[in-house]
Amino acid sequence: MAVESGICDFGWPAPDFALKGTDGKLWRLADVRGPRGTLVMFICNHCPYVKSAIDRIVRDARELEGLGIRSVAIMPNDTDAYPEDDFDHMVAFSAAHQLPFPYLIDPTQQIARAYDAKCTPDFFGFDGELRLQYRGRIDVGGKNVVPGARRDLFEAMKLVAQTGSGPREQLPSLGCSVKWRG
Repeated sequence: MAVESGICDFGWPAPDFALKGTDGKLWRLADVRGPRGTLVMFICNHCPYVKSAIDRIVRDARELEGLGIRSVAIMPNDTDAYPEDDFDHMVAFSAAHQLPFPYLIDPTQQIARAYDAKCTPDFFGFDGELRLQYRGRIDVGGKNVVPGARRDLFEAMKLVAQTGSGPREQLPSLGCSVKWRG
């Protein structure tokens, strides 16, 4: 069943984290913070919405890096119930898709709760001061690639990089629900 992300609470401060990445390092928010903004994404390995969008996510993250926006992805799901999302599978997923950003595991789900993550993918776009400016979709595609579709996430974060503010009109992301423990 598809779930929508929440709405953008403009100015909301990004919660800090300290999570293990697929590279074996411990990553904090300060380590991934970009000079013009930071994109925090909640994704997983098994979700068909993420699988469909991962190439677009990688493309956008690479292009945003050139605008001073850095990215990080966090896997929030219960890996006991969804073993396809466990750490070893995350390492393989990261390598297979050549993720240009840290891919972190949230084993206690505390960070996903702090961000109020609803679905995978769920995108949180912060300005250079780590204040929320975008919480919306990557594009209209959902589980499908729509040729020529407006790149909502990229355009929003480009605006953040240029002006410090996100667009007032935002459409929620659509994806699989976060798989919460018990």
